[in-house]
Amino acid sequence: MPLSGDRVSQHASLRGQGSCDSSEERLRTESTVGDAVPLEVKLTNRSKSTVGPFSLTVVPFQDYQNGVQNYDLHDAVTFIGSNTFYIDTVNPTENSVCVGALLFLYTGDFYLNIKFQDDSTSRDLPPAWFCLPSVHIKAQEPIEAAA
Repeated sequence: MPLSGDRVSQHASLRGQGSCDSSEERLRTESTVGDAVPLEVKLTNRSKSTVGPFSLTVVPFQDYQNGVQNYDLHDAVTFIGSNTFYIDTVNPTENSVCVGALLFLYTGDFYLNIKFQDDSTSRDLPPAWFCLPSVHIKAQEPIEAAA
């Protein structure tokens, strides 16, 4: 169980094109509709005590920039595998890596909400505690080769 003064950092990368950690604010990348986009989230325990267990859930959404966020994307985005990962415990200075992939079925600007939940109490943990970056993916039409 994490203590209130513990610090855990998180590092996310997409498709090898970019990465983001606690020192950056946003990870941006582009994808082609229909291509799998690998996602890796690495949780590093920078505290002096063991933390966990956790569950990590990746939730895609679209932000319409008018105060409305659409989380009902079942027909636009799918996960290859699960969008939830279970992390047992992470010892001090060690890390745990969660690997998955997303498939975008339509064009658009998408964002990923990466949430951690303390499995021992089923409560959401504050994003600031994990230094979570904002992840922005622009899904585009495939570029056709000239004949």
